[in-house]
This record gives sequence, structure tokens and C-alpha cells, in this order.
Amino acid sequence: MLNKTRRAILAIDEGTSGTRSALVGADGLVTALFYEPLSVETPSHGIVEQDANLVLRKTLAVCHRTIAEAQENGIEIISLALANQRATGVLWSTRTGEALVPSLVWQDTRYAERLATLEHLWDRELFETVGRPVAGYALYYWAAQHIRVTPAVIEAYREGSLAFGTVDSWLLWHLSEERILATTATNAAAGGAFDLRRNSYFMKWIVAQGFPPELLPRVMQESDDFGHTSARTLGIRVPIKACCGDQHGGMIGLGCLDAGQAMCLHGTGSFVDLVTGERLPENTGRHESTFSLIAWRQRHRSTYAVETFAATTGSALSWSCEQMGWFRNAREVGDLASTIEDSQGLLFMPSLTGIRVPQPCTEARGSVSGLSMAHDRRHMARAILEGIAHEAVSCADASASVAEVPVRELIVGGGLSSCAPLLQLQADLGGIPVRHRPSSARATLRGAAFLAGSDGTLWGSLGEARDTLPEGKLYLPKLSADARMQKRAHWHAVAAAETERVASGYYRAARG
Repeated sequence: MLNKTRRAILAIDEGTSGTRSALVGADGLVTALFYEPLSVETPSHGIVEQDANLVLRKTLAVCHRTIAEAQENGIEIISLALANQRATGVLWSTRTGEALVPSLVWQDTRYAERLATLEHLWDRELFETVGRPVAGYALYYWAAQHIRVTPAVIEAYREGSLAFGTVDSWLLWHLSEERILATTATNAAAGGAFDLRRNSYFMKWIVAQGFPPELLPRVMQESDDFGHTSARTLGIRVPIKACCGDQHGGMIGLGCLDAGQAMCLHGTGSFVDLVTGERLPENTGRHESTFSLIAWRQRHRSTYAVETFAATTGSALSWSCEQMGWFRNAREVGDLASTIEDSQGLLFMPSLTGIRVPQPCTEARGSVSGLSMAHDRRHMARAILEGIAHEAVSCADASASVAEVPVRELIVGGGLSSCAPLLQLQADLGGIPVRHRPSSARATLRGAAFLAGSDGTLWGSLGEARDTLPEGKLYLPKLSADARMQKRAHWHAVAAAETERVASGYYRAARG
């Protein structure tokens, strides 16, 4: 048998803002990492697009650099694993291999108002079947409109050369010598038309949007046989063994595998994904902002999760530095917050683009309350971090409520995960242990590789792969239960007052 220490998996993490590739070895270490930034275009309000052809070129460019470094260091690449941004749609020609229109990025809301007219007819059934409402994403409606009105797409459809899929389908088709046209459960489910129980497309909703079912990619498992890489395209021919949505790769790469473990990723917003095990959450739809989803499929078994997110947490901290000029940077916020134990009644609501949990209120505003002459910048810094922690705890609470699975450990990653005061606040306000693993920024690459290599080539199971992870630092709750309940009650009261203010038309009246 070959020495596993000289073998590695080529992992790709193709995200919205950038694409990267790296090697992941049997020790779980991520090396030979290369990155290329990506941009999105917003030609008008609500429209968010990306050039899929450029996404492909930049993904191939980083892969070629990682492969070259592997060859230079005598490392054998044994397979490829792919993680990608979810629910971003691509239409392309199988004759030319070119994308025919700009891709629909998952943040796009151009069809939201039109689809909202269908909510009263579809939301109940969609929540129960696909785990999210009509307003989730408009992949199929977007594609159907292009098939109806865009000449290049119409022509390709008529001649039988039109292909449709999310970014995983687009990349798999180009990377594989077999030109495989496939997707996986984590990507299909994110599109809002996938039956979570039956592990198949929810055709009733897809057809209702005018999309032709014959264009649907084949649904495969996250750990599966996706053919082989094309030596002409990539320079090497190896099996493609894994494909998953980026959030799911991050979940696995941080070691969230068991029911009750949750991942919290702090970026522009904060996502909390709670693993529920092999049981689909029974309370899907209890909170409009909490979606049920497939965490991953392996060996023909589904592991489920629920996901809740707060839209402006990291971005609210950036706003306090860049727009308001209260602090030089995020590090200063953390440093100042660590010098005191309490914000002394000062409360910051980071809902700058509305409240999402427990129920959405898009017109809600952020706020600072409880100010007095006794406060200084230290208290404001701590209040900002406490506000972000409250939002993350609310997400975790909503996920646990939908899943009926208590959160027993929260594993934190993302840009703010190195901020110790924030993680301690999350532990205190949530009343649960919070773990920070080092190198969390590489978790998605690692998770995709774990899926590819846990078939026995590098690890015997996902659990064995997880054993390669460092324990990291554990933050235990220090706040008493009474103090925690008091702080959380105050937070909910302020959020409820803001929602009531919106309902009363206060902001419309203020505008005059």
C-alpha cells in the first residue's frame, strides 16, 4: 500500500466572493492553498449576477497551481472533491461549453414580489415538503423565463443543447471527462424544490414555475462516483469522489457530525446549522427564517439539519468601524470589549437590514439603547459584540425549536471566530459550550475532502476523518441561569418593540 502521508485529495471551494483549491492529506492538514477573487454584478436593484465562464476559468487556474505544487513536492493526488456556493443557477450550451446568460446568484431577489403572490397557495406545502417557502430562491422560474424570451437560450433548448444546473453541475460537467450532468442533495435542496423525505425533485412546484423537467440534472449523493477528471482540462485524471454545498462542507470540516452539534459561521451575517441526525425535523415552518435541509448524503442515508441566519452581524460591526468611525477595526472592538465584564445596560441591536428571527420583519431598524454619561467606547464595543451574540443565540434557539433537538455544542468559524469576547458571550447567553477550532477558514475545503476520502482511501468514516481535527479552545458558560434569562428577556422585549413600531407605521410617518 502507498504511504498515505504522500497522498492527498484535491479540494475545491468555489464560493460567491472567491474560489480556492488546496490539498488535504490523511492528517487533515490543508496545504498548497491558492485563491482567486470573484465579483458579482448588480446592474439594478434586486439583480445579482455572476459570469459563470469566469468562475470556471478562475477555478481551473487555482487548481492548476495546486496540482503543480503537489507534483513539485512528490504528493500523489488520489481524487477530487468539490464544494460550491448553493442555489446559484447557470444555463449553458453543451455544444460550445459556454454559459449563455449571466448566472443567477443566490442573493438575487428580482422575482421575489412576483413569487410572493403564490405564497398563500404554496407555502404550507413547500415548508412540509422542501423545508422552505416560495420566497426561498427563484432558480427554476429564472431559467423558465430565459427559455421563454432569450434568443440564445431558446435556440439551444430547441436544438437539444441546453444544460441547466447550479454551480456544482456547471463545474462537474466541465471537470469530468464523462461530461456528467449532475447535482447533489445539498445543492438541489437549496434551490427550494427538492422533496427532503423522498430525496427527489418536487416536480409539482417545478412544473408550476414553467420549468421543463427534462433539463433537471441527476441528483447524486455528496459522497459518490462522479466519474473522472478530464486530463485535457485539469492536467490529471483522478476520480471525482465528492460534491457538496459550501455550508455543508464547512459543517463537516468543523466536525459537526452528530445530532445536537451546531455550526455557527460568522461572516457578513451569521449562519447557524444544527445537525438533527437521520430524522427530518418535525416542526418545519415553525419559524419562517429557519429552513430544513439535507446536511449530506453518504452510503444512501441522509443526515438532516436546520439552518437559521441573521443577515447583519459581521457587517454591522464593519459598519460601526467604517461608516460610523467608532473604532479603527474589528480587532480594536474585541480588545476594548475584553477590558470590561459588562456593557452596563447598553444594548446594540445589529438589525440594520431588518429582523429575521424569531419571525422576519424586513423593515425593522437597528438601534442603540440604554445610553448614559457613564458609558464609554469600551461599553459600546462590548454592546456590539453582545448584540451579535444575541443574534447568533436567537438563531440557535430557532433551529433547536424547529428540530426539537437541543444544541449541546456550538462550533464557531468564520471571520469573527477569533474574537474571544464574542465567543464567551455566545456561551454565556446561549448557556452552551462554544468551541473554536483553529484554521476554520479552511473548513469547507477540509469537509469536502472528508466526504471524498472517507470511503477507505484516507479514512474509514467521517468520524475517523474528524479525529484528525484539533480540539480547539472551549468556552464554557460563566453567566448564571437567572442573569442569562434576564438578558435574553430584555433583548426579546427590545426586538418586539421594534417590530411593533414597524407595524404601527412609525417609520412611514417619520418620513412624512
